[in-house]
Amino acid sequence: MKLHYKKGFDGDYSKLPSREVEGAVPFKEPESIEKLSLIANIIAIFILIAACVPIAIVSGGFEALRKVYMDNLFLPIIFCVALLAVLPLHELLHAICFKEEVEFYTYLTKGVLFVVGTESFSKARFVFMCLLPNLVFGFIPYILFFVFPSQILLGFFGAICICTGAGDYINVFNALTQMPRGAKCYMNREHSYWYLGD
Repeated sequence: MKLHYKKGFDGDYSKLPSREVEGAVPFKEPESIEKLSLIANIIAIFILIAACVPIAIVSGGFEALRKVYMDNLFLPIIFCVALLAVLPLHELLHAICFKEEVEFYTYLTKGVLFVVGTESFSKARFVFMCLLPNLVFGFIPYILFFVFPSQILLGFFGAICICTGAGDYINVFNALTQMPRGAKCYMNREHSYWYLGD
């Protein structure tokens, strides 16, 4: 994998890496990164609520959670800094799943970071690439909280990292429901395509 950092994306999709494969079929997906981000943010809210309720139940209710924060006023600041630090690491975990060149973009005016590469992925590898950061930063800490219930911040950290993967879950859903058996997929600018063949 060869990573190229491209800061300050200006919304011009023609600048993103492109590739054409004859007979490739575009995924049925949002037409822009902005629309994907909007849909993903709505989904993320529901995921966050669903993930936080079990944390509150295991921790003794929302009053117990409030007390944790009131007794440790610096915790919210540390928590927010940790979450901001995870965002670029989330994208780097996507990037390491590529074998060829991949470009890392920051689109801060829309609050989005993303990676784009044009190499082909099998369905399984594409799904793994999409889910890897969510497993590492989201599901593993979240599950560990239920093993060590006193670590409330670990649970919330995992819950928030799970919900930041909402856009990734959309990509996984598209791959699982749209790609036929044996198909490969690739990215062409801001869109994903699938095709059959080598």
